[in-house]
Amino acid sequence: MNTLAILLAYQATWFVAVIGAGRGSWWPGVLAAVLFALWRLAVSPARALELRLLLAALGIGLLLESVWVGSGLLDYAAWPWAGPPAWILALWCAFALVVVPLLGYLHRRPWLAAVLGAVGGPLAYLGAASGWDALRFSETRWHALLALGAGWALAMPALAALAARGLQRDIPRGHTS
Repeated sequence: MNTLAILLAYQATWFVAVIGAGRGSWWPGVLAAVLFALWRLAVSPARALELRLLLAALGIGLLLESVWVGSGLLDYAAWPWAGPPAWILALWCAFALVVVPLLGYLHRRPWLAAVLGAVGGPLAYLGAASGWDALRFSETRWHALLALGAGWALAMPALAALAARGLQRDIPRGHTS
């Protein structure tokens, strides 16, 4: 599978979700993530592994986002109910589907996965907040950014390790997309 196509499709999913939320609609992000997931799972030789990663990311995302929202660190647009919005959880699921084909270099480097998660996670949230008004940070923005960095520093190596174990077990060497 063409890694550029996967990257572009994932980025399009992120933009649809964030722009939709910033404009007051949660459903475009969910729809985009569902379409991305259907496509990725249809073409993936590691379908079972990627489905497990999707479910793991959903669980991790639900836990972390619930803590961040419940503690008041984050306030999401386009979601009137308590807890994390469906569109951000859909993005966690979509992200899980790029771990195998795009982030293979992290599978055996948990320290690098942690560093990239600690930096990249908060940057994505900053972009969603600053550029698109999809979320708001608490009054002490740096507390939220530290919490996001810590959460993503744990989530990235966990997903990368799950991918590495699954790849060893499930698919022949050399097939990762």
